[in-house]
Amino acid sequence: MTTHRIRRRSTLLTGAVGLVTAALLLAGCGGSATGNEDAVKDDGSVDLSQVTLIVGDQKGTSAQALLHAAGLDDTDYKIQWQEFTSGPPMLEALNAGSIHVGMVGNTPPIFAAASKGTFKMVQAITYTGVGDAIVVPKDSPIQSVADLKGKDVGVAEGSSANYNLLAQLDHAGLEYADVNVQNLQPADALAAFTSGHLDAWAVWDPFTSQAVVDEGARVLADGKKLMNGYNFQVASDAALEDKATKAALQDYLGRITQAQIWAGENQDEWSKVWAEQTGLSPEITLAAAKQRPVTVVPIDQSVIDSEQAMADAFSDNDLLPGTVDVSDYFTDEFNDYISEQADKAGAS
Repeated sequence: MTTHRIRRRSTLLTGAVGLVTAALLLAGCGGSATGNEDAVKDDGSVDLSQVTLIVGDQKGTSAQALLHAAGLDDTDYKIQWQEFTSGPPMLEALNAGSIHVGMVGNTPPIFAAASKGTFKMVQAITYTGVGDAIVVPKDSPIQSVADLKGKDVGVAEGSSANYNLLAQLDHAGLEYADVNVQNLQPADALAAFTSGHLDAWAVWDPFTSQAVVDEGARVLADGKKLMNGYNFQVASDAALEDKATKAALQDYLGRITQAQIWAGENQDEWSKVWAEQTGLSPEITLAAAKQRPVTVVPIDQSVIDSEQAMADAFSDNDLLPGTVDVSDYFTDEFNDYISEQADKAGAS
């Protein structure tokens, strides 16, 4: 079931941070041009047919396939898609000026903000956190998160799974340093997990469902109670400051919002398209779709406060260089438009 909670209002770890910092240095060399400056006419209007919006995509979530499945990919502007393995490298590319916008989980923006990134979170949804999980092999003697002490745990540092791991360990009375963290992207982590080189794997859907369905993995703990489940559309400051790119961006945000709602209300149909795009079995993608009920939320103080609490948790565990104020990395200027598009999707 899909829930709409839109309200109108007036108003990395050290290594991961280092990667983002390097990307920012590259961005400083490249300037703030988006490539769409010529799409603004002499009278100030925008010719969207001359705009190319560069969108970051993750194979596991596939915004491109989602727009197509929902019948919302016929845009007046061109979309150039770039695929990434997870949120942290996508944000590196965004800060380097290689893309204009992309969807990431709740944690990558925190690490990018700690590195003084030049971006804003412009749209938010939540999937409840159920799909974020720590899994163990089916025959593992590990029965609780507390049993992870001294064990090898795979996770993509700076990802939403990274925060889930931190939160689960804290809830179980363990320190982050009590486990041997292996920084692995999903494909490498899956290989290590299936070959017995990991005692546990902290990951997100559809990879959680892949481990359970294909490998018989057991969910040790999911993020339903400890995670906010937020995913954000994150746009570069350069895209927001360029009139033509911003016009295409707003339209894209409306379309992706409608598509997300459509996927939540058409899980069987979406799971088939998702399977074709990812190469995963329909059984896996359907299981993942059922664990991802969509709620569209406004960018408001409750969202900011939740992300700030996460940032503080990373800082308290010395996983960020100092503290970070995440409020500077949000904008609510698209709230009303996104609300209108969510209402339109709900009425269709």
